[in-house]
Amino acid sequence: MTEAILGYDTGYEIWDSTLSVPAYIPVAEVTMVTPGSATADRVEATHMKSPGRRREYIAGLIDSGEASIEINWVPGSATDELIRRVFESGETVLHRITFPNKARVAFEAQITGYEKDVPVDDRMTATITVSVSGAETWDEAA
Repeated sequence: MTEAILGYDTGYEIWDSTLSVPAYIPVAEVTMVTPGSATADRVEATHMKSPGRRREYIAGLIDSGEASIEINWVPGSATDELIRRVFESGETVLHRITFPNKARVAFEAQITGYEKDVPVDDRMTATITVSVSGAETWDEAA
């Protein structure tokens, strides 16, 4: 039997150090979360005596990539103000995704994009792009 689960009830939070008691603040009205896509460099290490005239490679650095979060955008809302404040600051802050099975991943990131969409005949939306810095920290599922 499959262990697949829906993404419904996934939460996204951003650490807010400007509060009197710093805490994770939930991002409201999240409709889609695309976690970062890590890639690893491959560094050529070929030398004059590489066996069989073959190129040789060693593992390079890992880039944790970018994540994106889509929301129903409400101009001037607490979420809008939080995103704009963190984006404008350029700070690297903690971000956290909690999945429906309570597995959780936290990572440091900078908000590098905040794109809004205001159609004439549909809901207003925004896409938040974050660039992950360093390693992710995973908690076990409940």
